[in-house]
Amino acid sequence: MVVLTITACKSVTKEPVTVETDTKEKEMAPEWVSLFDGTSLSGWHVYNNPEGTNPWTIEDGVLMFPGRAAGSKPEFNLVTDNEYTDFILSLEWKISEAGNSGIFWGVHEDEKFSEAYMTGPEIQVLDNEKHPDSFVGNGIHKAGSLYDLIGYPDEYINPAGKWNKCELEIDHKKNIGTVTMNGKASISFPLSGEKWNTMVANSKFKDWEGFGRYPTGHIGLQDHSDKVWYKNIKIKEI
Repeated sequence: MVVLTITACKSVTKEPVTVETDTKEKEMAPEWVSLFDGTSLSGWHVYNNPEGTNPWTIEDGVLMFPGRAAGSKPEFNLVTDNEYTDFILSLEWKISEAGNSGIFWGVHEDEKFSEAYMTGPEIQVLDNEKHPDSFVGNGIHKAGSLYDLIGYPDEYINPAGKWNKCELEIDHKKNIGTVTMNGKASISFPLSGEKWNTMVANSKFKDWEGFGRYPTGHIGLQDHSDKVWYKNIKIKEI
């Protein structure tokens, strides 16, 4: 993805940037923080059941859900121990053949919400070629999409068994969310207000009490019963 920036011409000065200013700017710059070190599940727990069974595991330094029988219960959605408001999340995912998973943000953990997706909007993780969800509606369930709300272009997604890089930026101060897949194209959407409410009203979430209502919440990875892998998970608060 190429971004062109045009600036007005100004006369060149010979005044150097001082070390003090440069150091201050570096100190103020947000830092990337790893959410998964490749060796443990520290910092993560199963949604609404932090002390319960956790089938997520580590395979060759990669976070992996091994799959379960379709339709079986319970679901084992994985969420961060910490909560986040404004951030950039970067990670890579790989889905199994005909597989389905997702990336949540703004997840509110409460017993009255039995699943993470009841509050947390989702960026879809999917095998676009073979999973039935890929062919629902106008592409709003395809990989990279803001699930059931805004579709992501199919041509920028790598197939099942291949890694995809997702960057999700959530900025409530500017009221904008952005998804970029594989560095190739971005979709943007409001996080609240009239436009957001209209989007939700035209979706499956229209009557869901808590959906998208929590600016501060957990990051989540979905157990949709299929095998899925995640790696290089990091976050930068903004």
